[in-house]
Amino acid sequence: MENKIEFIRIIGEIVVFIMILLSVFLFTVKTKNKLANRLFGIYLLVIAFDLIGLFTNKTVDYPNIHILKVSSSLLQLPLFYLYVLAACYTNFKLKKTHLIHGLLFLLFAFIFKITAFSDQSVLFYEVIGELQFLTYIIAVFLVLKKYKTLYLENYSNANYAIYKWIFQITVFACIAHSFVLIRWYLSNSIYQQYILDINTLIGVCVLLITIFFVLKALYQPDLFTGVNMHLKPVNSIIEKNRTKTIIQKNTSENQYLKKLTSFMDIEKPYLDFELTLQKLASQLNISEKELSILINHHLGKHFFDFINEYRINEAKIILEDPDKEDITILEILYQVGFNSKSSFYTAFKKTENQTPTQYRKEALSLKSK
Repeated sequence: MENKIEFIRIIGEIVVFIMILLSVFLFTVKTKNKLANRLFGIYLLVIAFDLIGLFTNKTVDYPNIHILKVSSSLLQLPLFYLYVLAACYTNFKLKKTHLIHGLLFLLFAFIFKITAFSDQSVLFYEVIGELQFLTYIIAVFLVLKKYKTLYLENYSNANYAIYKWIFQITVFACIAHSFVLIRWYLSNSIYQQYILDINTLIGVCVLLITIFFVLKALYQPDLFTGVNMHLKPVNSIIEKNRTKTIIQKNTSENQYLKKLTSFMDIEKPYLDFELTLQKLASQLNISEKELSILINHHLGKHFFDFINEYRINEAKIILEDPDKEDITILEILYQVGFNSKSSFYTAFKKTENQTPTQYRKEALSLKSK
């Protein structure tokens, strides 16, 4: 048992040290989206403060510090939620109204101060904590869903780094929280002898997650790009304007479609890997809403898929040309507007059910016969 306690203590010290170090990095590293970094840094510091219980119980000797430590767990999910908003949306700003997310922390700090951690106040804290966790996790997934929709409807190159990163953190948080629930169940059952094992498992789990955070910070420092939070999904635009038709079904729609297809064929704007719905609308001299509804609703495609179809067709022309056999796949994908090998291969395989290399080999083989 003493060995397990010592092991948990060592893990706790390592985790807290790494989190503090990563927080310092997040506060000092140069980035476009400083708010996201700082919110995530504060989030890690609050978790680190909570985790000092893994290797010391001395906070109990200082009632006010102990109250802050226990109550601070109610700041973790609100900070994570605000971080998600800041990471997904480049123009997200903190407002006074966001202080409402700290009300539960203040409430329980006050309750614990006057009740000295009575059984009733602790039970109330645990129930509210679980409800808060569930509420914020759902809110985070809703933000991610909207972010993914907006990205597909307004941007032509996939940037799922933020989406995957936050999704992974959320899943890890759910897994780690499940162990906390198991520990709570064991502490109120006849299986209390297993609590130390669960604490060891929680410590190892948190250590692995923290190392994952560090590796992400090292290998993907450019995670905070985001989209404009004022963008609206096209379905909500259509619903809002159900009585006011933005594009007349016959005359105007056909006019815009002809203008769009002609512009795409002649000017080839899709060759620009930074092409967005906003940029294309400006080039066509029509509003973003009109273009968004035209592509996403009337053509039944996301802007992302619409643009990549043109890019894939352009790539196929090059791949089928025997005189351009010396051009590498990497050179082709940049020429046609993609900005990464993975996004090009994914889009190409989705359209043609084979890789660009296989397509080129078959096409040239047929032409040589």
